[in-house]
Amino acid sequence: MYEPNVVGDWQEYEEHAGLRVRVHRLAAGEPPRGRDDAAAGLTYFSVRVTVENRGVRPFGVHLEDGQVDIRVGPDGEGAFIDWRNSQFIEGFDVHPLRRATAVLYAAAPEAALTHVDVQVQLRVDEEWTDRRLWAGGTGLAEPAGTAALAGCGPAADLAHQVSAFLKEQTEPGTA
Repeated sequence: MYEPNVVGDWQEYEEHAGLRVRVHRLAAGEPPRGRDDAAAGLTYFSVRVTVENRGVRPFGVHLEDGQVDIRVGPDGEGAFIDWRNSQFIEGFDVHPLRRATAVLYAAAPEAALTHVDVQVQLRVDEEWTDRRLWAGGTGLAEPAGTAALAGCGPAADLAHQVSAFLKEQTEPGTA
């Protein structure tokens, strides 16, 4: 079964030896060129997509609008992606031991930002890769009912297991 990556995880591409990508730095923040009128009443956030080449040859990488989809909230509603403020990777040759990073600005209702899914499909050397998914959240708002889950029942057990797993994965020195 295919499982999504956690925001911050690297994903290696088997079909392109040494190439890997990650979605990271998911955080609240205003865009550099000002808010888009279409985002009125929404909370802006940014996310970075970094492509790294650990191989022995350069890869021509494209990550442009339409190759990234951002969904928020428990129902997976589409976030508003501010294309004007976002920075993409447009036909860049990523040489060995080098990186290229795209910075995307999006907006959504603040309450939905506790659950953010980012799907990326790179184009490498004019060939499309498989889509990959990262899941995370900005931590701006606590979901309703969190306090009720704290003490009992299967929901509390699952929440505790997920929390413990994520802590274990981010602690230095763990495998």
